[in-house]
Amino acid sequence: MKIRGAVLNAMGAEPPYDKTRPLAIDEMELKAPGPGEVLVRIAAAGLCHSDLSVINGDRPRPTPMLLGHEAAGVVEALGDGVADLAKGDHVVLVFVPSCGHCLPCMEGRPALCETGAASNTAGALAGGHRRIFRGGDTINHHMGCSAFADHAVVSRNSLVKVDPELPLEEAALFGCAVLTGVGAVVNTAKVPMGATVAIVGLGGVGLAALLGAVAAGASRIVAVDLAKDKRDFAMTLGATDAFDAAAPDAIEAIRKATGGGVDFALEFAGSVKAMDLAYRITRRGGTTVTAGLPHPTATFALPPTHLVAEERTVKGSYIGTCVPARDLPRYVALYRQGKLPVDKLLTHRLKLDEINAGFERLREGKAVRQVVLF
Repeated sequence: MKIRGAVLNAMGAEPPYDKTRPLAIDEMELKAPGPGEVLVRIAAAGLCHSDLSVINGDRPRPTPMLLGHEAAGVVEALGDGVADLAKGDHVVLVFVPSCGHCLPCMEGRPALCETGAASNTAGALAGGHRRIFRGGDTINHHMGCSAFADHAVVSRNSLVKVDPELPLEEAALFGCAVLTGVGAVVNTAKVPMGATVAIVGLGGVGLAALLGAVAAGASRIVAVDLAKDKRDFAMTLGATDAFDAAAPDAIEAIRKATGGGVDFALEFAGSVKAMDLAYRITRRGGTTVTAGLPHPTATFALPPTHLVAEERTVKGSYIGTCVPARDLPRYVALYRQGKLPVDKLLTHRLKLDEINAGFERLREGKAVRQVVLF
Protein backbone atom coordinates (compact mmCIF):
# COMPACT_ATOMS: atom_id res chain seq x y z
CA MET A 1 0.00 0.00 0.00
CA LYS A 2 1.05 3.63 -0.49
CA ILE A 3 1.84 5.66 2.60
CA ARG A 4 3.01 9.24 3.22
CA GLY A 5 5.60 9.90 5.89
CA ALA A 6 8.60 11.89 7.14
CA VAL A 7 11.96 10.44 6.04
CA LEU A 8 15.38 11.48 7.31
CA ASN A 9 17.72 11.04 4.33
CA ALA A 10 20.89 12.07 6.18
CA MET A 11 21.80 13.05 9.72
CA GLY A 12 23.49 16.27 10.80
CA ALA A 13 21.44 18.96 9.06
CA GLU A 14 22.14 22.45 10.37
CA PRO A 15 19.32 24.25 12.18
CA PRO A 16 16.97 26.02 12.00
CA TYR A 17 15.06 22.95 10.89
CA ASP A 18 12.04 24.88 9.72
CA LYS A 19 14.37 26.30 7.05
CA THR A 20 16.73 23.37 6.28
CA ARG A 21 13.90 20.80 6.47
CA PRO A 22 15.87 17.63 7.33
CA LEU A 23 12.70 15.51 7.13
CA ALA A 24 11.36 14.94 3.62
CA ILE A 25 7.64 14.27 3.31
CA ASP A 26 7.55 11.44 0.76
CA GLU A 27 5.28 8.78 -0.62
CA MET A 28 6.47 5.22 0.02
CA GLU A 29 5.39 1.64 -0.44
CA LEU A 30 4.52 -0.27 2.74
CA LYS A 31 4.50 -4.05 2.39
CA ALA A 32 1.87 -6.18 4.11
CA PRO A 33 2.63 -7.43 7.62
CA GLY A 34 4.58 -10.68 7.81
CA PRO A 35 4.28 -13.38 10.47
CA GLY A 36 4.02 -11.87 13.93
CA GLU A 37 3.50 -8.36 12.53
CA VAL A 38 0.59 -5.90 12.53
CA LEU A 39 -0.53 -3.11 10.21
CA VAL A 40 -1.52 -0.05 12.24
CA ARG A 41 -3.24 3.09 11.02
CA ILE A 42 -1.37 5.80 12.90
CA ALA A 43 -3.65 8.39 14.50
CA ALA A 44 -1.11 10.48 16.41
CA ALA A 45 2.68 10.52 16.80
CA GLY A 46 4.66 12.58 19.31
CA LEU A 47 7.86 14.54 18.66
CA CYS A 48 10.55 13.41 21.09
CA HIS A 49 14.19 14.30 21.78
CA SER A 50 15.09 10.75 20.77
CA ASP A 51 13.92 11.62 17.25
CA LEU A 52 15.79 14.92 17.42
CA SER A 53 18.96 13.08 18.48
CA VAL A 54 18.83 11.07 15.26
CA ILE A 55 18.24 14.18 13.17
CA ASN A 56 21.22 16.05 14.65
CA GLY A 57 23.48 12.98 14.71
CA ASP A 58 23.77 12.56 18.48
CA ARG A 59 22.20 9.12 18.19
CA PRO A 60 23.53 7.56 14.97
CA ARG A 61 21.12 5.40 13.00
CA PRO A 62 21.19 4.05 9.43
CA THR A 63 19.58 6.35 6.84
CA PRO A 64 17.34 6.84 5.01
CA MET A 65 15.01 6.26 7.93
CA LEU A 66 11.31 6.90 8.49
CA LEU A 67 11.33 8.43 11.97
CA GLY A 68 8.80 8.41 14.83
CA HIS A 69 8.53 6.09 17.83
CA GLU A 70 5.90 7.56 20.20
CA ALA A 71 2.48 6.89 18.72
CA ALA A 72 -0.98 5.39 18.93
CA GLY A 73 -3.31 4.05 16.28
CA VAL A 74 -5.84 1.46 15.18
CA VAL A 75 -5.15 -2.10 14.04
CA GLU A 76 -6.02 -2.62 10.36
CA ALA A 77 -4.53 -6.02 9.48
CA LEU A 78 -2.80 -8.94 11.20
CA GLY A 79 0.08 -11.08 10.03
CA ASP A 80 0.12 -14.83 10.48
CA GLY A 81 0.32 -15.95 14.07
CA VAL A 82 -1.17 -12.81 15.66
CA ALA A 83 -4.24 -14.07 17.49
CA ASP A 84 -4.57 -11.75 20.48
CA LEU A 85 -5.43 -8.57 18.56
CA ALA A 86 -8.30 -7.80 16.20
CA LYS A 87 -8.98 -5.28 13.48
CA GLY A 88 -10.23 -2.05 15.10
CA ASP A 89 -8.29 -2.47 18.35
CA HIS A 90 -6.66 0.71 19.67
CA VAL A 91 -2.96 0.30 20.39
CA VAL A 92 0.03 2.24 21.68
CA LEU A 93 3.39 1.63 20.04
CA VAL A 94 6.36 0.74 22.27
CA PHE A 95 9.85 1.35 20.93
CA VAL A 96 11.58 -1.83 22.10
CA PRO A 97 9.99 -5.02 20.70
CA SER A 98 10.77 -7.52 23.47
CA CYS A 99 11.34 -11.12 22.39
CA GLY A 100 10.45 -12.72 25.73
CA HIS A 101 13.29 -15.24 25.43
CA CYS A 102 16.62 -13.46 26.02
CA LEU A 103 18.05 -13.19 29.54
CA PRO A 104 16.82 -9.61 30.25
CA CYS A 105 13.31 -10.54 29.07
CA MET A 106 13.31 -13.68 31.23
CA GLU A 107 14.37 -11.50 34.18
CA GLY A 108 11.29 -9.32 33.62
CA ARG A 109 13.30 -6.47 32.05
CA PRO A 110 11.88 -6.22 28.49
CA ALA A 111 13.26 -2.70 28.04
CA LEU A 112 16.70 -4.32 27.84
CA CYS A 113 15.69 -6.98 25.30
CA GLU A 114 18.82 -7.99 23.42
CA THR A 115 17.14 -8.89 20.14
CA GLY A 116 14.99 -5.75 20.27
CA ALA A 117 18.07 -3.59 20.78
CA ALA A 118 19.85 -5.29 17.88
CA SER A 119 16.97 -4.84 15.44
CA ASN A 120 16.44 -1.21 16.50
CA THR A 121 20.11 -0.38 16.00
CA ALA A 122 20.03 -2.00 12.56
CA GLY A 123 16.93 -0.06 11.51
CA ALA A 124 14.86 -3.22 11.12
CA LEU A 125 11.76 -4.77 12.61
CA ALA A 126 12.08 -7.65 15.06
CA GLY A 127 13.43 -10.57 13.08
CA GLY A 128 15.48 -8.32 10.80
CA HIS A 129 12.75 -7.54 8.28
CA ARG A 130 12.10 -4.21 6.53
CA ARG A 131 8.70 -3.33 5.06
CA ILE A 132 9.16 0.24 3.76
CA PHE A 133 10.41 1.05 0.25
CA ARG A 134 10.80 4.20 -1.84
CA GLY A 135 11.46 3.96 -5.55
CA GLY A 136 12.90 0.50 -5.10
CA ASP A 137 15.19 1.55 -2.24
CA THR A 138 14.78 0.21 1.28
CA ILE A 139 13.85 2.66 4.03
CA ASN A 140 15.00 1.85 7.56
CA HIS A 141 12.58 1.55 10.46
CA HIS A 142 13.00 3.78 13.51
CA MET A 143 12.90 1.89 16.82
CA GLY A 144 10.66 -0.72 15.24
CA CYS A 145 7.91 1.87 14.82
CA SER A 146 8.46 4.47 12.04
CA ALA A 147 5.37 6.28 13.24
CA PHE A 148 5.69 9.58 11.33
CA ALA A 149 3.46 8.15 8.61
CA ASP A 150 -0.23 7.44 8.16
CA HIS A 151 0.38 3.68 8.48
CA ALA A 152 3.07 1.45 9.98
CA VAL A 153 3.88 -2.24 10.04
CA VAL A 154 5.30 -3.24 13.42
CA SER A 155 6.02 -6.35 15.44
CA ARG A 156 3.17 -7.57 17.62
CA ASN A 157 5.68 -7.19 20.45
CA SER A 158 5.78 -3.43 19.82
CA LEU A 159 2.10 -2.95 20.69
CA VAL A 160 0.01 -2.57 23.85
CA LYS A 161 -3.77 -2.62 23.51
CA VAL A 162 -5.58 0.28 25.22
CA ASP A 163 -9.14 1.31 26.02
CA PRO A 164 -10.76 2.74 22.86
CA GLU A 165 -12.34 5.53 24.91
CA LEU A 166 -8.88 7.03 25.52
CA PRO A 167 -8.27 9.77 22.89
CA LEU A 168 -5.51 8.53 20.60
CA GLU A 169 -3.65 11.86 20.62
CA GLU A 170 -3.30 11.45 24.38
CA ALA A 171 -2.65 7.71 24.20
CA ALA A 172 0.39 8.39 22.01
CA LEU A 173 2.19 10.14 24.89
CA PHE A 174 2.08 6.99 26.99
CA GLY A 175 4.35 5.12 24.57
CA CYS A 176 7.47 7.12 25.43
CA ALA A 177 7.10 10.25 27.58
CA VAL A 178 4.93 8.62 30.23
CA LEU A 179 6.54 5.17 30.29
CA THR A 180 10.00 6.73 30.45
CA GLY A 181 9.30 9.58 32.87
CA VAL A 182 6.83 8.01 35.27
CA GLY A 183 8.65 4.69 35.09
CA ALA A 184 11.96 6.30 36.06
CA VAL A 185 10.30 7.52 39.26
CA VAL A 186 8.33 4.44 40.30
CA ASN A 187 10.33 1.58 38.74
CA THR A 188 13.95 2.72 38.52
CA ALA A 189 14.20 5.05 41.53
CA LYS A 190 11.32 3.41 43.45
CA VAL A 191 10.52 6.75 45.09
CA PRO A 192 8.66 6.12 48.38
CA MET A 193 5.93 8.31 49.78
CA GLY A 194 7.36 11.36 51.55
CA ALA A 195 10.72 11.35 49.73
CA THR A 196 12.36 14.46 48.29
CA VAL A 197 12.87 14.49 44.52
CA ALA A 198 14.57 16.72 41.96
CA ILE A 199 13.70 16.66 38.26
CA VAL A 200 16.53 18.03 36.10
CA GLY A 201 15.36 18.80 32.55
CA LEU A 202 11.72 19.74 32.07
CA GLY A 203 10.92 18.46 28.61
CA GLY A 204 8.05 16.07 27.97
CA VAL A 205 9.75 13.14 29.72
CA GLY A 206 10.96 15.23 32.67
CA LEU A 207 7.54 16.74 33.24
CA ALA A 208 5.95 13.29 33.01
CA ALA A 209 8.40 12.24 35.72
CA LEU A 210 7.29 15.22 37.78
CA LEU A 211 3.70 14.02 37.48
CA GLY A 212 4.91 10.59 38.54
CA ALA A 213 6.63 12.05 41.60
CA VAL A 214 3.41 13.83 42.56
CA ALA A 215 1.43 10.61 42.13
CA ALA A 216 4.03 8.70 44.19
CA GLY A 217 3.52 11.09 47.11
CA ALA A 218 6.89 12.86 47.13
CA SER A 219 6.92 15.50 49.87
CA ARG A 220 9.12 17.94 47.99
CA ILE A 221 9.67 18.15 44.23
CA VAL A 222 12.41 20.43 42.94
CA ALA A 223 12.15 21.40 39.25
CA VAL A 224 15.40 22.40 37.52
CA ASP A 225 15.70 23.76 33.98
CA LEU A 226 17.27 26.56 31.94
CA ALA A 227 13.90 27.90 30.77
CA LYS A 228 11.80 30.02 33.12
CA ASP A 229 8.54 29.20 31.35
CA LYS A 230 9.15 25.48 31.91
CA ARG A 231 10.01 26.06 35.55
CA ASP A 232 6.81 28.07 35.96
CA PHE A 233 4.83 25.35 34.21
CA ALA A 234 6.36 22.73 36.50
CA MET A 235 5.06 24.66 39.51
CA THR A 236 1.53 24.40 38.13
CA LEU A 237 1.95 20.62 37.83
CA GLY A 238 2.96 20.11 41.45
CA ALA A 239 6.59 21.13 41.86
CA THR A 240 7.27 22.74 45.23
CA ASP A 241 10.46 24.57 44.20
CA ALA A 242 12.04 25.68 40.93
CA PHE A 243 15.64 26.61 40.18
CA ASP A 244 17.48 27.98 37.16
CA ALA A 245 20.06 25.38 36.09
CA ALA A 246 22.27 28.14 34.67
CA ALA A 247 22.49 30.13 37.93
CA PRO A 248 26.08 30.14 39.25
CA ASP A 249 24.91 29.09 42.70
CA ALA A 250 22.22 26.62 41.56
CA ILE A 251 23.78 23.56 43.19
CA GLU A 252 24.50 25.33 46.46
CA ALA A 253 21.02 26.90 46.52
CA ILE A 254 19.27 23.56 45.94
CA ARG A 255 21.36 21.77 48.55
CA LYS A 256 20.66 24.53 51.07
CA ALA A 257 16.94 24.55 50.33
CA THR A 258 16.67 20.78 50.73
CA GLY A 259 18.86 20.36 53.80
CA GLY A 260 21.89 18.86 52.06
CA GLY A 261 20.34 17.53 48.88
CA VAL A 262 17.41 15.46 47.72
CA ASP A 263 16.79 11.77 48.24
CA PHE A 264 16.38 11.21 44.50
CA ALA A 265 17.63 13.35 41.61
CA LEU A 266 16.45 12.35 38.13
CA GLU A 267 18.10 13.77 34.99
CA PHE A 268 16.26 13.99 31.66
CA ALA A 269 18.15 16.72 29.77
CA GLY A 270 20.60 14.42 28.01
CA SER A 271 23.68 16.50 28.84
CA VAL A 272 26.73 15.87 30.98
CA LYS A 273 26.27 19.25 32.72
CA ALA A 274 22.74 18.27 33.72
CA MET A 275 23.92 14.89 34.97
CA ASP A 276 26.68 16.54 37.00
CA LEU A 277 24.16 18.92 38.56
CA ALA A 278 21.80 16.07 39.37
CA TYR A 279 24.61 14.11 41.04
CA ARG A 280 25.78 17.10 43.08
CA ILE A 281 22.31 17.87 44.44
CA THR A 282 21.78 14.27 45.60
CA ARG A 283 22.22 13.88 49.37
CA ARG A 284 24.55 11.44 51.10
CA GLY A 285 23.02 8.00 50.75
CA GLY A 286 20.77 9.20 47.93
CA THR A 287 20.14 7.98 44.40
CA THR A 288 20.82 9.74 41.08
CA VAL A 289 18.95 8.41 38.05
CA THR A 290 19.60 9.37 34.45
CA ALA A 291 17.28 8.74 31.53
CA GLY A 292 18.94 11.34 29.27
CA LEU A 293 20.80 10.29 26.13
CA PRO A 294 23.75 12.58 25.31
CA HIS A 295 26.10 11.91 22.39
CA PRO A 296 27.61 8.39 22.64
CA THR A 297 31.10 9.84 23.14
CA ALA A 298 30.06 11.92 26.17
CA THR A 299 31.54 10.88 29.51
CA PHE A 300 30.68 11.69 33.11
CA ALA A 301 33.39 12.05 35.77
CA LEU A 302 32.26 10.21 38.87
CA PRO A 303 34.22 10.59 42.15
CA PRO A 304 34.51 6.96 43.35
CA THR A 305 35.05 7.98 46.97
CA HIS A 306 31.52 9.42 47.04
CA LEU A 307 30.07 6.02 46.15
CA VAL A 308 31.84 4.46 49.12
CA ALA A 309 32.00 7.13 51.82
CA GLU A 310 28.53 8.53 51.05
CA GLU A 311 26.91 5.27 49.92
CA ARG A 312 25.68 6.87 46.72
CA THR A 313 23.74 5.09 43.99
CA VAL A 314 23.81 6.05 40.30
CA LYS A 315 21.35 4.29 38.01
CA GLY A 316 20.40 4.36 34.35
CA SER A 317 16.78 4.12 33.27
CA TYR A 318 15.60 3.01 29.82
CA ILE A 319 11.88 3.20 29.06
CA GLY A 320 11.48 3.77 32.78
CA THR A 321 12.54 0.18 33.58
CA CYS A 322 8.97 -0.62 32.52
CA VAL A 323 7.17 -3.78 31.58
CA PRO A 324 4.97 -1.98 29.02
CA ALA A 325 2.13 -4.50 28.93
CA ARG A 326 1.89 -4.22 32.72
CA ASP A 327 2.69 -0.57 33.34
CA LEU A 328 1.05 1.27 30.46
CA PRO A 329 -2.52 0.20 31.39
CA ARG A 330 -1.78 1.17 35.01
CA TYR A 331 -0.65 4.64 34.01
CA VAL A 332 -3.69 5.05 31.77
CA ALA A 333 -5.91 4.09 34.71
CA LEU A 334 -4.22 6.72 36.90
CA TYR A 335 -4.70 9.29 34.15
CA ARG A 336 -8.40 8.52 33.89
CA GLN A 337 -8.71 8.88 37.66
CA GLY A 338 -7.17 12.37 37.44
CA LYS A 339 -4.01 11.31 39.30
CA LEU A 340 -1.67 11.55 36.31
CA PRO A 341 -2.81 14.52 34.15
CA VAL A 342 -0.75 13.65 31.08
CA ASP A 343 -3.00 15.72 28.80
CA LYS A 344 -1.50 18.90 30.30
CA LEU A 345 1.82 18.06 28.60
CA LEU A 346 0.31 18.28 25.11
CA THR A 347 1.18 21.77 23.88
CA HIS A 348 1.00 21.57 20.06
CA ARG A 349 -1.00 19.61 17.48
CA LEU A 350 0.61 19.48 14.04
CA LYS A 351 -0.01 18.36 10.49
CA LEU A 352 2.64 16.11 8.96
CA ASP A 353 3.81 18.95 6.70
CA GLU A 354 4.58 21.03 9.82
CA ILE A 355 6.92 18.46 11.36
CA ASN A 356 10.20 20.26 10.57
CA ALA A 357 8.90 23.41 12.24
CA GLY A 358 7.88 21.24 15.18
CA PHE A 359 11.40 19.87 15.56
CA GLU A 360 12.86 23.36 15.42
CA ARG A 361 10.44 24.35 18.18
CA LEU A 362 11.57 21.29 20.17
CA ARG A 363 15.25 22.11 19.57
CA GLU A 364 14.71 25.64 20.86
CA GLY A 365 12.91 24.34 23.97
CA LYS A 366 9.66 26.08 23.05
CA ALA A 367 7.40 23.05 23.37
CA VAL A 368 6.68 20.29 25.85
CA ARG A 369 4.97 17.58 23.79
CA GLN A 370 3.84 18.04 20.19
CA VAL A 371 1.87 15.45 18.26
CA VAL A 372 1.37 14.99 14.54
CA LEU A 373 -2.25 14.10 13.85
CA PHE A 374 -3.15 11.90 10.87
